[in-house]
Amino acid sequence: MPRIALVTATEAEALDEDLPPLIAAFGADAQVVRWDDAAVDWSAFDLVLLRSTWDYVPRLPEFLAWCERVSACSRLLNPLSLVRWNTDKHYLADLAAQGIATVPSHFLEPGRHTAGDLQALVASLPSEEFVVKPAVGAGSKDAQRYRRRQINTALRHVDALLGDGRSVLLQPYLDQVDVAGETALIFFDGEFSHAIRKGPLLRLDSGPTQQLFAPEEICARTPGPDELALACRVVAAIPGGAPLYARVDLLRGADHAPCVLELELTEPSLFFAHDAGAAQRYAEAARRRLPR
Repeated sequence: MPRIALVTATEAEALDEDLPPLIAAFGADAQVVRWDDAAVDWSAFDLVLLRSTWDYVPRLPEFLAWCERVSACSRLLNPLSLVRWNTDKHYLADLAAQGIATVPSHFLEPGRHTAGDLQALVASLPSEEFVVKPAVGAGSKDAQRYRRRQINTALRHVDALLGDGRSVLLQPYLDQVDVAGETALIFFDGEFSHAIRKGPLLRLDSGPTQQLFAPEEICARTPGPDELALACRVVAAIPGGAPLYARVDLLRGADHAPCVLELELTEPSLFFAHDAGAAQRYAEAARRRLPR
């Protein structure tokens, strides 16, 4: 009987709505395990599936070192190479370099830029509003939406991130999200599974979330043909070929064309509750990757 680890974090286990349907889909083969539990023998598992390791951001070196140890004795999915690439949003520049439409993204680097460099970048944006977030971040933590007239507050935000040695991502705020929300398309083994709609997350003047992740408004959605085409192109561009799971988060720009907000390959929610067969499809895809 294969042994499969569904990996979570102490804070996240009770919050992860994907775990119950996954446990049902895998049956007795699966066990929920915390990634930082020192008592776990990872070599005893045939597959180690990253699910809700949502506390990795402030512990990234420790988390990546754990991924490396697990990869040496079991099969980690998604694999270490993708986790390293995907936990830093500089991957958006890699996608854009391949001609994939992404939300325009500008990076400020510790030791190379100062908060003052933000002013010139904001002046170059076509939008009245903009978003500042860390390049390594999850769940909208430390992400904030600003108006141009709030530049001084944004400068303090950027200064704090750079001062902590964190790269900063600046993006225009695409106000179509206030009408259409985000579309998140989920893929298993490179095949489209299902999609959901997220309501807008970043509220003006609300401050960054103090929770593990910002509360989300979710419902099922049928993606438009242009959204599906773009998401398929993104999945085809993932280094090393189609992974076990991928989530492509899209927004529509001022021209109503879709563009990539994020590509989630590490620990994304996969919203099994919004598609009755999704957890089973994931489990079947994972089982195909068991050692022969």
